[in-house]
Order: sequence, then structure tokens, then C-alpha cells
Amino acid sequence: MRFVLRFFGFLFSIGAIFFLIGAAGLAYGYWMFSKDLPDHAQLANYEPPVMTRVHAADGSLIAEYARERRLYVPIQAVPKLVIGGFLSAEDKNFYKHAGIDPEGIVRAIVANFRSGGKREQGASTITQQVAKNFLLNNERTYERKIREALIALRMESTFSKDKILELYLNEIYLGLGNYGIAAAALNYFGKSVHELSIAEVAYMAALPKAPNNYHPFRQRQAALDRRNWVIDRMVDNGYIKREAGDAAKKEPLNVNPRVISPNSIASGYFAEGVRRDIAERYGEQKLYEGGLLIRATLDPQMQAMARKALVDGLVRFDQARGWRGAQQKIDLAGREWGLALAEVPSLGDVQPWRMAVVLDVSGGRARIGLQPKKEASGQVARDRETGFITADGVKWTRRTVDKALSPGDVVYVEPMEGKDDQFRLRQIPEISGAIVAMDPYTGRVHAMVGGFSFDQSEFNRASQAMRQPGSSFKPIVYSTALDKGYTPSSQILDAPFVLDMGPGQAAWAPSNYDGKSAGLRTLRYGIEHSKNLMTVRLANEIGMPAVAEYARRFGVYDDMLPLLSMSLGAGETTVMRMTAAYSMFANGGRRIKPTLIDRIQDRNGRTIYRHDDRKCIGCDAAQWDGSAAPKLTDSREQVLDPLTAYQMTSILEGVVQRGTAQSVKVVGKPLAGKTGTTNDAKDVWFVGFSPDLAVGVFLGYDKPQSLGNAATAGQYAAPVFRDFMQMALKDKPATPFRVPAGIKLIRVNASTGTRAGPGEGGGVIVEAFKPGTGPPETYVPVDVDGFQAEAPPEARRAVGAGIGGLY
Repeated sequence: MRFVLRFFGFLFSIGAIFFLIGAAGLAYGYWMFSKDLPDHAQLANYEPPVMTRVHAADGSLIAEYARERRLYVPIQAVPKLVIGGFLSAEDKNFYKHAGIDPEGIVRAIVANFRSGGKREQGASTITQQVAKNFLLNNERTYERKIREALIALRMESTFSKDKILELYLNEIYLGLGNYGIAAAALNYFGKSVHELSIAEVAYMAALPKAPNNYHPFRQRQAALDRRNWVIDRMVDNGYIKREAGDAAKKEPLNVNPRVISPNSIASGYFAEGVRRDIAERYGEQKLYEGGLLIRATLDPQMQAMARKALVDGLVRFDQARGWRGAQQKIDLAGREWGLALAEVPSLGDVQPWRMAVVLDVSGGRARIGLQPKKEASGQVARDRETGFITADGVKWTRRTVDKALSPGDVVYVEPMEGKDDQFRLRQIPEISGAIVAMDPYTGRVHAMVGGFSFDQSEFNRASQAMRQPGSSFKPIVYSTALDKGYTPSSQILDAPFVLDMGPGQAAWAPSNYDGKSAGLRTLRYGIEHSKNLMTVRLANEIGMPAVAEYARRFGVYDDMLPLLSMSLGAGETTVMRMTAAYSMFANGGRRIKPTLIDRIQDRNGRTIYRHDDRKCIGCDAAQWDGSAAPKLTDSREQVLDPLTAYQMTSILEGVVQRGTAQSVKVVGKPLAGKTGTTNDAKDVWFVGFSPDLAVGVFLGYDKPQSLGNAATAGQYAAPVFRDFMQMALKDKPATPFRVPAGIKLIRVNASTGTRAGPGEGGGVIVEAFKPGTGPPETYVPVDVDGFQAEAPPEARRAVGAGIGGLY
């Protein structure tokens, strides 16, 4: 008996020694591996990178910016079906274990032993995966696994299970650039997480192990097998019924990757403008990781109208210069034409234009094959579309079909309306241009097109191109004069103006577009007929420093040189600035700041920027106390007398009715505006407005060159404005311009500006005058034959080079 007791005592002693050694070893190991563990507590305030989304004014999504495509969704908003799918696939005991799963570890050891080490099975819990993804790296070592388990244990004691699962579901990579379940649901299936079917949930839950191994297109069968395995696990774990699981396994993958592109509404220039704005305000990191929600000012319908009007104008000009030939030529011998054409890069934002290849030419027509579309997988679609280009389709080239085209030519074509299978030949214009449409009261830009195609060139001619505005600058000069006491009927001499530049220098002598002089004429006449000599003489009378100050107020130039040539638009500015300047005529002389963005919210929905910064005192009252309704306080600067603004508006209406922009009259609505053609016709402009919409148009080559000896803005730019306004105002009433209080409307003779007599009929207009002013009673014509005016010597310092605007 004593021997037995001694034996058991010996065993107990040995066991105690080994226990102490083991405990010491474990304690040492714990100390070694945990002494420099990352602080898991930082996850409490973790904000993952979330993509920034840009919405148009109507709520439609136009662009997304992200390095990792992720939308954050709180665990309370995640459907139980989605949770069940991921727990079944990744960690069925998640809500039972304390961070590590002994059952899973044993199961993995057995599986790996049976496979002979050829197929490893992991035993990481969701908690461990969170620890690895957030705090560790992906190296496959035992040390990393031990550290991962230690962090998981600590996390379980710090965070709730729901918090850990929320971090996991929003951080996990699910392939095709998608991070987190919300982004994956949207980009794989075009659905929110609440709309996913059993099969769709199972496929997403199948992806965390190895997204590339279950690629929906390259590894389709493996993806189906893995998805069906997850469905079986969901059935086994009681998340779905067996019948529902069997039905789900019969469904195809139905993956259709969503592509968000501004090209869908031809808003590439607009979206890029928003992106630049956000990057400048908050930096690149905030843009790509901050999860900002941006409500842009873009009106998708108006954007489409603006692009069509501009493209039609560019094409009209370009086609008048003839057919330049095919984009390129491809060899069709021995190769299927669809695959060959699919390799040719094409512009993605020129719809309804399509790229095509000429297959054969015979019988006075060309048979063409349209560039095949690409499937979601990136593969070229098998379907082939063909059509014909007939004589009508090449009429503009002034050539026959066989002279214009030959087999193998790669060209752009446009479907002919009402003629099935028939297309019109097109070519990419060499000339470029821009159009901007904005609300004249708020500066909200409804539409902006900065060129023919954003895919072709990202340079935005609406906001980045610095060009001479030509005669479209003249209203700034005349506004300065009206603010300083002149009236629309004030008379200015339209006669030669010569400036002696001093010894050894040629005299500066600007001229009118038609080379003629009209004598003594009204200010209105000078604008309506775009008279250079009148403008220079007027600028000389009021002083160029005053004109420069008004140009700064209107935002046309920041610091204009006070040179006489600048009065004719010889400086450089942008379409955006000119459109904003004309908006101030329409809105009563208030300064506006153009904006592409209405509001910006952070990832938590808090508004961090709002364009409309007006204050509403009393709007937050708990209840109405019977007093007057609160009003918004308008703090915008008054840059121009409201009465002057209306006088200028009335004069610019005359430009449309009787002046250089009469082609715009066909719109049939009250419109005002001014043409602008620069020296040598290198730039043509039209800037105008209705009572509620301001629009600026510019056409010109990127490398400035003449548009032609006889080219004018009325011929090329005004029709673009006209076409746009016809579409934009089609369903709007013919609202007249608002007449401010204090304006006197007096009948005057349009030719002389004098008060019209009681029985005077033709040539009479209603002119706007400020209080205390009126039309002249008499008119004394001036004979300008042989008239030669000499500017005072001090004007020498205020001339500059060139003659600036022409017409």
C-alpha cells in the first residue's frame, strides 16, 4: 500500500513539475508575443475608407471616387439572411466562442492531416480575421497566428460580437475592387443588401476565402460550386429551408457588374470639375476615402441638351470644310471583322455616334459593321450589327460613297432618323468649344460641356481655357458708362479714332467690322451693331481705370490692364466667368459665384458645405407667434445699380431683335445677349440669358487660328445658343424681363435716341431711363467723311497692342 502511495505521489510531483514548467513556458510565450501587440482599442474609433459619391440635382448618381469601393453599413441595418450566409461560410460558432474556436481548430487539423498537407484548411474565426485585416499583416507564420489569436481574445473582452461582425462585414475584400457587403451588393447585382436573394447572399459569402478563385466570369464553375456549398451550410445551420436552398442552387450567378460613368449622361467635364473642386477643398485623401456625399447642381436633361447643341455647332463648322478621311484603316483579310474592330479604341461619350468599319462598297452604298459591345466579363459580344451608308449619308462630303469610303476604313457613323439600317458618315471635329448654362440668381451651373468629347481630351474649355472674349466684353464698358450718368440714348461719335504712339511707332487705329463709320449714334446702337470705334471712344471718355474696376467687379478679369484695346475684349478670360458676368445683368446687378456643388455631407450625414449661405433669422422658431414670416437675408454684393442692370438687359435684348444676333429671334422667348468675334476671327462667342437662365458659348481651335475671313459669332456661336435655348425653354412660358422700380419707359426714335412724337410710327422703341434722365430732344448728325479724330497724348499709355474684339 505504501508503495502505491509513493508511486502516485511521484507521478503527482512529476505532473506538478511539468505543469509549472508548462505554465512558465506559456506565461513566457504570452509575454513574448503580447509585449508589442497593436492596440486593439483603436478599432473603437475606426473609420474605414469609404467612397465619395456625386449625385446630380435630380438625385441620379453620376460619379464615384474611391481607392477602395466601400459603403459603410451599420450592423443594425444588415439583414439576418446576409449575416447567416457569412457566418455559415466563415464562422458558424461566432456567437458562441471567445475569439478562437477550438472545434474549428480540431476540424482544420484533421482535414489538413487527411489531405497530407496538400490542401490546407484554415481555422481563423471572424474575430481573428478582423485582427489580421486591421492590425496585422498576411504573412503565413505560426508567430502571426499566435499574435492574431491573442488580439482576438482581447477584442472579445473589449467589443461586442455585433461590433466585431460590423467591422468584418464592412472591411472584407469581396473581389472586383469591392470592399464590404454594401458595395459588393451594389456593384455585383445592382441591389442594396436588403434586396439580395439567397443565391446572391451565398455567392458574396463565398468570396472572402479567395475572391480570384471564385471570379464570376473566369472561374464560373468554381464560383457556382462554392456558392452552392455555402447554401448547403446555410440549410444545415437553419438559416434557410431545404426547399429554398435547393431552388437557390438552380439559379445562375446573375452577376452583372455595375459601371458608373459620367459618360452615361455626357457629364465627364462636369464630374471632373466636381472632383477637382473637392480635391482642392479637402485634399485627395478626403476625396477618395472620406465617404463624402455630394449633391451637384447638374441637370441631366439640360446637360444632354447643352452637349447636343454644342456638338451640332462644332459639326456644322467642321463639315463645311469637307471630309478628311477615315479615322484609320484595318486589314480585314483572314480575320473576323468584329474582333478586329473591337481592338480599335473608340470614344465612349459621343452617343449616338458609333464606330464602324466599311466591309464593302458597291451599288452606290457601303456596307458597314458596327463596333461590337463588350459583355460584363470584358469579352467581346458575339452579336454583330451591320448597316449601310447611302448617298444621303455622305451628302455633306460632296463626294459619292465610293469616292469617300473603301473597305477597311474605320469611321464614326450616326443612325439616320426614320431609316432602319441606314447611317450618316461622321468625323471628329478639329475645332473645339464650350458651353455653360447657369442659374443667374444663384450661380448654380445646370450644364457644362468643355469640348467635343471628354474621352478625347480632358481639357475643359469652359473653365480652363483662357481666350479673348472679343466684343462680348463690350457690355462691361457700356455698363460702366450707364452707371456714370450716360443713358441708352446718349450719343457717341462713330468715327475714325487714331492714336499717335510716338516717334518710330505706328499709330493705333481701330476700325469697325464693316470698315464704315455711322456718325453720331446712341449707346444702344453701339452695342446692337457692335461698333468698335464707338466703344473705344466711350472707354476713352469714361477712363479705362473705371472700366478695369467694373471688369474686376463682374469677375471677368482679376486685374485688367487699363489699356484701350482691352475695351474691345483683347484680354483673356473663361466661358464660366463671362456667363457669370452676364448673369449679373439678369439678376439686378448682384454678384454671384458659379458653383458645381449645392451641398456636401460627410460620412455621417452632417452638412459640411452649402453653396447657399444666406441666413434665415427666425426660421428655427418652435412655433409661430403671429409675426411676419421670416425672410432670407441676401448678403451678396451689389456690383451694379439695379436700374443700370435693366438698361443693359434692354439693350442686349435689342442685339437679338435688331443687331448682330438676330438668328436667335426664332426661339420666340425674351432673350438678351451679345456676340463676340476676336481679331482674325480666332474665337467666336455668344453670351446671353433669359430671365432665369444664363448661357455662354465659345468656339475656337485649341491652338488659336482663324476660323475664316468672313467668320463671325453670329454665324457660328449664336446658333449654338439658339439651339440650346429652343430645347431648354421649349415648355417654359415667354416670361418678360423684370423691370425694377424706378425705371421710366419712354418711346424714342431708335435711330436718333430722341423722344418720339405723338404720331411717330416706324423706328420707335421703348427705352429705359433712370429717374431724372430722359432722351435728348434734338439730334445733330455729323458728317464723318474724311473725319480724323486724334486721341489726347495721355491716351497713349492706355492702348496696348492689337484691336481686340471685332463683331
